[in-house]
Amino acid sequence: MSKLRRYYSENSNYFVTAVTYARMPIIVEHFDILWEGITRYRDSLNFELVAWVVLPDHVHLMVTPKAVDLSRIMHSIKSSFASRYRKLHNMYRGRVWQNRFWDHVIRDEDDFDRHLDYTHRNSVKHGFSSGPFDWSYSSFRKFHEMGIYEGDWGLIAPRNEDNDYGE
Repeated sequence: MSKLRRYYSENSNYFVTAVTYARMPIIVEHFDILWEGITRYRDSLNFELVAWVVLPDHVHLMVTPKAVDLSRIMHSIKSSFASRYRKLHNMYRGRVWQNRFWDHVIRDEDDFDRHLDYTHRNSVKHGFSSGPFDWSYSSFRKFHEMGIYEGDWGLIAPRNEDNDYGE
């Protein structure tokens, strides 16, 4: 396998997608394991978690690395989840995540807004909820409380939903 070289710019915002191996629907069921890894590495690796959504077989994160590159952040989060998941299920080996992850450097405010909206509407897009308020595994409520979104936001699909977001 060739070595993938990623563009890294400290303090830039990134949109990231990580998908489970064979799209196993295991993440929501084990959300606590994922969240523990994210918060532990957020503190120790010094990155900001801007927005997020967790679905059964994939996760979208909007992150801003402060001191380390994105690959190290994602490797740490994925490895932490995989290790705890395997231990919980008495698995001594086996893949939990697809190799690598998909990332996108946020270019400007419009790009940020599109990816933020995509993140928060993702549970609706995939049929897991009728609206972002109905899905607990996302940062939507935080943004609603900040006045970014109205209570009925996300019930109708936006025109740009068919863009490539790494799924």
